[in-house]
Amino acid sequence: MKRRDFIKTGSAAGMMSLIPEQLVSLMQVKQNPVKIPRYRGFNLLEKFSGRGERRRFNEEDFEIMAGWGFNFARIPMSYWHWASKDNWYAINEYVLNDIDEVVEFGRQYKIHINLNFHRIPGYCINARDMEPVDLFEDTPANMQKALDAAIFHWRMFAARYKGISSERLSFDLINEPPHMPDETRYVEIVKALVKAIREEDPDRLIFADGLNVGRKPVYGIAGLGLIQSTRGYDPVTVSHYKASWMPKNAFETQNAPAWPLLADNGTRWDKQTLREKLINPWQQLINQGVQVHVGEWGCYNKTPHKVALSWMADLLSLWKEAGWGNALWNLKGDFGVLNSNRQDVKYENFKGHKLDRKMLELIREG
Repeated sequence: MKRRDFIKTGSAAGMMSLIPEQLVSLMQVKQNPVKIPRYRGFNLLEKFSGRGERRRFNEEDFEIMAGWGFNFARIPMSYWHWASKDNWYAINEYVLNDIDEVVEFGRQYKIHINLNFHRIPGYCINARDMEPVDLFEDTPANMQKALDAAIFHWRMFAARYKGISSERLSFDLINEPPHMPDETRYVEIVKALVKAIREEDPDRLIFADGLNVGRKPVYGIAGLGLIQSTRGYDPVTVSHYKASWMPKNAFETQNAPAWPLLADNGTRWDKQTLREKLINPWQQLINQGVQVHVGEWGCYNKTPHKVALSWMADLLSLWKEAGWGNALWNLKGDFGVLNSNRQDVKYENFKGHKLDRKMLELIREG
């Protein structure tokens, strides 16, 4: 997308009451709204954790996704794969070749690749304290140190993939930024990263997760020509039942999940509640020309299958109505349609994998 310094408008008189910064932001959104297809697919986790042995991406996953009609693969990555928390600037080129390979798989199978930093220098939603300094909440010097390293990494990726069409490849800046009293620091970070990327590759398509773990729209970046990414994990009692990594206070009730769900505070979670909490808060941003995509969603394998499918059906219906794409976490594994290890599913044998056919067909239809 080309950025313009000056944009002509036929309603200049009505704009004069706005301060210059507001005027520029509004015109940028009005003139340059980013439009993407309704991307639907899965997260692929080979570079997700940054621990253990090197894992390459599997071409079979792309063959399967393409065969089912999906067109999107989000690639959550930890920078620990190609660098380390002890030396942010020592890059292992050998590992970057694996990312080149997944980009190429996307080209071959006509699946859009969305590269995401699940762990960026100075921050990760998981084990955040393992970073040497914090990107969001630290001394000014430490926050700048982390931001400089984050800029270095995204600039490297932007230069590496310059020339590859944004129809094939996009960047998702930071996975699930934390809960913050306001969006000031996050806006500052996003603007710095976007500036660095566009200095290398002005046309790169960029996603930015919402604040508060992807759940809150970010108005301070509405004029940057980005896609904003949200989540589909509420209510947590349904999506993460018996998930050991979730704190107990995250659950709406300690009772077994049902759909609709009655929370301990008296809230009745149903399709209308999902609309009010997960769709409506984004409408003001959408009215400004910003598109929304659901970067992650899904249901852990301990939730009864019938409950999971009923909840998923309501979410998918709402997203289809809104025109939002989505990416299930994951293709293969505890949240996926393959090899999910659910105890109450009659699996179908599919290319040597255990396929949850009912979940697959629900997602394909949605």
